[in-house]
Amino acid sequence: MLRLIQLELQKLWLNRASRVLIIISFILPFTVLILSSIKINFFGFFTLELGELGIFNFPIIWHITTFFAAQFKFFFAIVVVSMIGNEYSNKTLKQNLIDGLSKKEFILSKFYTIVFFSLCATILIGLATFTIGMYYSSYTEANIIFRESEFLLAYFVKLVGFFSLCLFLGMLVKRSAFALGFLFILYILEWIIFGLVSWQADSLDIAFNVKQFFPLESMWNLINQPMQRVVMTKFPDKTDIMYDYAVHWYEVAIVLGWTAIFIFSSYRILKKRDL
Repeated sequence: MLRLIQLELQKLWLNRASRVLIIISFILPFTVLILSSIKINFFGFFTLELGELGIFNFPIIWHITTFFAAQFKFFFAIVVVSMIGNEYSNKTLKQNLIDGLSKKEFILSKFYTIVFFSLCATILIGLATFTIGMYYSSYTEANIIFRESEFLLAYFVKLVGFFSLCLFLGMLVKRSAFALGFLFILYILEWIIFGLVSWQADSLDIAFNVKQFFPLESMWNLINQPMQRVVMTKFPDKTDIMYDYAVHWYEVAIVLGWTAIFIFSSYRILKKRDL
């Protein structure tokens, strides 16, 4: 496993564009550190400091930071599809197979790299969240500090699932730009199917129950938007905006299932393709 990861890291680091995108994908999520220190002066009347609003209190901070950081996953998604595109355009895929790397090892090397970068991103976001929380939070009890830290697991699974989808699309079309375009097409397709199910079943509830099993929707459901939850902390009497924001095991299982499908499908494509 380590040999395969080292092989991929060497390829990525020698490519200038990939190197820049990797650095950006790790740096941008840390803008949450900057946000936590922002002070906005409203014409001298009062100063709004985000850190004093309570949004960086434990345990809600785990929800907010992981949701915010997940929005920057597209930068590394470009790296993932480029890994495949460059293999075909530079003929390194064929050369690797000639040098003794099996097709299974080739796909595993990509998957291990995805897991490696997702794990690194999760650890860094976890450390950043813990640091901000310890500085701003009024709660210092261990049971409160680490409550809802399962959002880190959801963040990790979300990254692995999304990048595995990008790997599959890269293998399918062999071109980075087309692979990223297919992401948008898949997003539109999910909404079209949702509309058709809603029309046929004449029920939004049934349509939403079906939609939660779609690839992109299932990844989104892992970490729901925290905005309503922030409002709920300030206005607890607003029961009409209450919603289920927790991380559920079946949501994790759905994304892991899609991850397995994407990796296996990538291998099947490569195995059957004439290089």
